[in-house]
Amino acid sequence: MIIVTGATGRLGRFVIEGLLKKVAANQVAVAVRNPDKATDWASRGVQVRKADYSHPETWDGVFSKGDTVLFISSSEVGQRRKQHQAVVDAARKAEVKLVAYTSILHADTSRVVLAPEHLDTEKALRASGLPFVFLRHGWYLENYTEAAKRTLEQGVLRGCARDGRVAPATRQDYADAAIAVVTGTGHENQVYELAGDTAFTLAEYAAELSRQSARTVPYQDLLPAEFSTALQQAGLPKGYADVLANADEGIARGDLNDTGRALSRLIGRPTTTLVEALRTMLPQD
Repeated sequence: MIIVTGATGRLGRFVIEGLLKKVAANQVAVAVRNPDKATDWASRGVQVRKADYSHPETWDGVFSKGDTVLFISSSEVGQRRKQHQAVVDAARKAEVKLVAYTSILHADTSRVVLAPEHLDTEKALRASGLPFVFLRHGWYLENYTEAAKRTLEQGVLRGCARDGRVAPATRQDYADAAIAVVTGTGHENQVYELAGDTAFTLAEYAAELSRQSARTVPYQDLLPAEFSTALQQAGLPKGYADVLANADEGIARGDLNDTGRALSRLIGRPTTTLVEALRTMLPQD
């Protein structure tokens, strides 16, 4: 049985739909906080199990011996250590076959504020004695493309990444990598640094956005505190704005770039490019 945690999130939905094209539905299960959001899968034969990251006791009995677990990380920054430990403990108790965990790129060296919780989860999995795979995700390309229309309305792309390069990939790319791992063999105890094939600076992103939209969108590089303030003025909560500013600082350092192409090797195709992704988001003549 392949069990996917947090499956009703955006990444998880790509994973489940892809899995159902490769394995029988009765070999797939999802562990979700709200089963009502998984009724479409249940009607197709997927097992739906209720488990909530915020309630550690709900993970007891979710897994069985020999299961392959795709552990999609919680979205609650600052709460992940306790939440993730409950999943690891339940997996260890059940003696699952493998746990593939969605971590962050360069978790052991990154200074991005999101990294420590991911690294602690990796350490917990290593300590559990279970076979593991760390799928260290880079940034999502959608972080840029889904903000493209708003950036065009503002007439400027703001950030604090200086001339650092970021190598993002789409959720579909990362989902396909997870599918390859949980349905394949020979991945035990591997660490995959997953990033897009093509890196770019934010100035280069602004130039491509300008080209495809036929408008001039300059890149304005700010200090991190200035960028956070600008995001808050645009309506983002302070905590989220600070995380995004911190991520841009990580880009400046190279924390969200990788040239190893592990992602494209896992999925057997090139990763989605910025040019392609923007083309699907913007109206074309």
